[in-house]
Amino acid sequence: MIEQIDTKKKIEKQEFEKLMKLQMPELSKLQRECQILSIPVIIVVEGFSASGKGTMIAKLIEPLDPRGFCVYATRRTNKEERKRPFLWRFFTKTPAKGRIAIFDRSWYTKVLRERFENMTKKCELEYAYSEINQFEHLLVQDGTVILKFFLCISRQEQKRRFKELEADKNTAWRVTKRDWEQNKKYKEFLEYSNEMLQKTDEEYAPWTIVETEDERYGMAKIYDKVISTLSEECEKRKKQPKEEELQRTERKKEYPNGVLAKVDLTKELSKEEYKKKRKELQKRLSILQDAMYLKEIPAVIVFEGWDAAGKGGAIRRLTKKLDPRAYEVVPISAPTEAERAHHYLWRFYEHIPEAGHLTIFDRSWYGRVMVERIEGFSTPNEWNRAYGELNFFEEQLYNEGAVVLKFWLHIDKDTQEQRFKERQETPNKQWKITEEDWRNRSKWNQYEEAVDEMLLRTSTTYAPWIVVEANSKYYARIKVLETVVEAFEKHLKDVK
Repeated sequence: MIEQIDTKKKIEKQEFEKLMKLQMPELSKLQRECQILSIPVIIVVEGFSASGKGTMIAKLIEPLDPRGFCVYATRRTNKEERKRPFLWRFFTKTPAKGRIAIFDRSWYTKVLRERFENMTKKCELEYAYSEINQFEHLLVQDGTVILKFFLCISRQEQKRRFKELEADKNTAWRVTKRDWEQNKKYKEFLEYSNEMLQKTDEEYAPWTIVETEDERYGMAKIYDKVISTLSEECEKRKKQPKEEELQRTERKKEYPNGVLAKVDLTKELSKEEYKKKRKELQKRLSILQDAMYLKEIPAVIVFEGWDAAGKGGAIRRLTKKLDPRAYEVVPISAPTEAERAHHYLWRFYEHIPEAGHLTIFDRSWYGRVMVERIEGFSTPNEWNRAYGELNFFEEQLYNEGAVVLKFWLHIDKDTQEQRFKERQETPNKQWKITEEDWRNRSKWNQYEEAVDEMLLRTSTTYAPWIVVEANSKYYARIKVLETVVEAFEKHLKDVK
């Protein structure tokens, strides 16, 4: 990785200006091509303090249309950001298709600058590296081009630049005590940098080391890499045939003895017993919510299930005695045009709860491997790789200390038909039933196959699926309440 900085790498001013006259129009043209081809681009600029990150970014964006890019300056994690997974603030800034996002420092702050300043615990490092690699791979798989530059200068040059900045009253503010500490412990920072580069230099998102002792040389190297990468990617996309739409044919049944076939739907609960248990569990849950808030433990609860399985009723009983200031219920419908322009998980990051809060999802990110799979809204390649992406998303929540529970409310086909007809015949319930509900019912077997695969491939120790026998609404509501109460109690006991 970074060894001795070569201070001899230089470009004369005249040669540099000549090069820029050729490359700047080329970069402008490539920006337009990326827009036409709907290619999202991320450019990460990391490096030593005073290595020229701001100067390089300013020169890089000079030929670009400002309507097509954003520059994000990454600061140290603030108090609010520390209440969520560390990638949360970056995923929400990932570019839409055809746009460019440039990060002046980035998610690597966690494993470099904040590590150097003892803000990142040693135990956090390994999973942070793993999450970074998975995060970048997830974006690249979805079509994002990622370019990563690490700007390096020698210790002597860094010191010279600090003194030059301090000598001018207009720029003296830019040099901090932390900067001088980095210069003082240059070898330590270099060691951390090399470890970061080695652990995150992947074929799908490689690092480019840029020597910026001579800023013109560094700028020329960045331009050359950006132009060559985007040119290659644009040519590849032009030749790449679009993946065929998901065929509406029946798939071979891969899970003949799946989870749903084994569920005992005869379980019931009397109305009297239901009322008694509900009152007791709701009281306990209210007390546990306060304890979770005080301990700053976040929680995510997902509700999926057949149409008319009782998701709404279960959610109402779950939240009945909760403090509304510390929970949110998020109903998920079809993605908007803006949401479709991003990675499909982008819209869910917005609702990740902060520490001590609870978010309940009425339907969720699992639409990718159910409705989008069955209806052909995602390609076979997209929904097949989604299982790993969904596990990664939930693992981030777990790594930050969240309780993650996922409920599948299961009913049989006859019960669904009975509830559909009841809704049609009851005036204040007719809004709940649509033609689409009946159409989805005709694809019951396809959905059952998809759900079995989803349950088997995404139920993990840190984010388990709980199948709820929901032919009896009373039984289902109590099982949900009991499961949440037990999970919260266990988690609170474990963190003491």
